[in-house]
Amino acid sequence: MTAAEIRQGIEELGPWFYRFEFGGGIQTMPAIPPAVVDIFDTRLRMLSDAVDAHFGARLRDIECLDIGCHEGFYSLAMARRVRRVTAIDAREANLNRARFVAAAMGVDNIVYRQGRVETLAAELSRTFELTLFLGLLYHVEDPMRCLREVAAVTGELCVLETQVADEVEGRAEWGSREWTRPYQGILAVIDESGEFDAGIRETGVSPMATCPSPKALLFMLKHAGFSHAEILPPPPGAYEQHARGKRVVCAAWK
Repeated sequence: MTAAEIRQGIEELGPWFYRFEFGGGIQTMPAIPPAVVDIFDTRLRMLSDAVDAHFGARLRDIECLDIGCHEGFYSLAMARRVRRVTAIDAREANLNRARFVAAAMGVDNIVYRQGRVETLAAELSRTFELTLFLGLLYHVEDPMRCLREVAAVTGELCVLETQVADEVEGRAEWGSREWTRPYQGILAVIDESGEFDAGIRETGVSPMATCPSPKALLFMLKHAGFSHAEILPPPPGAYEQHARGKRVVCAAWK
């Protein structure tokens, strides 16, 4: 694309959520507060460290699935390092932006398709060595179903990032006052109706969201079909929510 075509596309497809730099001073401007933009860099650094540690020299030969790819920020980052990326999002408007950015940057090893995490396994009928599930889990209303779908399409490693709720532990009556069961971890039910009704693209596909606590997340990943999972330590200079444990990046292995 010419510089004029890129500028025209940026204008027509905005507002933008991510910053993309096209060279020559041409870039998209994120429509979020500047203090929040650092979240993207922390995610990317932690993602890169996790995939390097697992795949090593094999990384160039694998295929990656980016679930909830949004405007394609992480799909593009991985496309420069792996053989092929399949990027899925529920919103066609997000995919239009992602396709434009990839075309403007001359990246041709990404396939974009519309789809939902709730029906991934049936729609794809295959697995990918690496799956990305970044910034999406806490926007869905049925997290267990979604994690089972993610596990079904993951061949080796899934890197997941999510907001988390504060931890809660205790005992619940389980059929009788005398019978109790311990519980560790919670799912916080979040109402996103205001954002959803306003058409904000960063919500899920329904106004109800469920946000896990860290222990709940690890328990759910195990029962979704992953052999083990770990919450990764944030790097120095991490975005403030990652540094405080209010958002986590988790690696889950088959």
